[in-house]
Amino acid sequence: MIKEVLLLDRLKSERFRLELGEGLYLKGTVTAGNAAPGAGSPQGRRGMPVLLLCHGFKGFAEWGFIPYTAEWFAQKGFYTVRFDFSCNGVGETDFDELDKFAANTYSREQADLEALLSAVRRRQLPLMDGVDETSISLLGHSRGGGNAILFGADHSDICAVVTWNGIANANLFDEEFEAEARKNGRAFVMNARTKQEMPIGAGFFDDLHSNRERFSIPKRLADLRLPVLLIQGDADSDRLVEGHALMKSAASQHQYVTITGAGHTFGAVHPFTGPTAELTEALNSTFNFLSRIHSF
Repeated sequence: MIKEVLLLDRLKSERFRLELGEGLYLKGTVTAGNAAPGAGSPQGRRGMPVLLLCHGFKGFAEWGFIPYTAEWFAQKGFYTVRFDFSCNGVGETDFDELDKFAANTYSREQADLEALLSAVRRRQLPLMDGVDETSISLLGHSRGGGNAILFGADHSDICAVVTWNGIANANLFDEEFEAEARKNGRAFVMNARTKQEMPIGAGFFDDLHSNRERFSIPKRLADLRLPVLLIQGDADSDRLVEGHALMKSAASQHQYVTITGAGHTFGAVHPFTGPTAELTEALNSTFNFLSRIHSF
């Protein structure tokens, strides 16, 4: 564990690191209120519920609106956990581990979530006094939304899943890109913000093809019985807007919200310059949904 505690306007925040073996680890930050254990919890709730925040493709725990979102929900009474997937390419600085990025797969990210869930269940993360480790929901942005749905489909004891501009198709690339990765061992995608050419290994596609059923996001969503809220900005890419409609058609039992004028990051940027109206709408819609599930 990294013993660094930050005080954030009646909140506490502490970093953590979980060793996974083979040079991999999960690192992140937990944020929670300073209330005494059990204080303010309504009848029937043991303590603060847990909210795991899953970043997306070319994302990381400290990107843009993620720290703000973690603190916003902590102020509302959640124990929030923001973290980097072990192969997201971010070590000490901005995308300084591109070899790990190239080796990333959905199976790896699902295993990361499994390790994080286990740490929560075993109360191995910092600041867990007053936390109900059995009351856990996931909030995922973009590819993180797809990961949250897939993970929820395999874990019926998760309380709820929320996606923000989540993907409907696990394969983010076209056939030409895949062919290049298979021919050369990897293909490259541009990071518009950092201007880096970011490698995608052929193993990414092997993992997808060997797990077609498991990683079929609309199908897994249709079979999901736990509560799910899918929030989509109507100014996002056509692929994601159409994917949102596809998932609504495939799984009408869940809740869907469209935010008018919202793009992929709800108008937020990195470095973060403050919340936008679209981000605030996403936050409020998410809290209204989760508050009913977690008895606020």
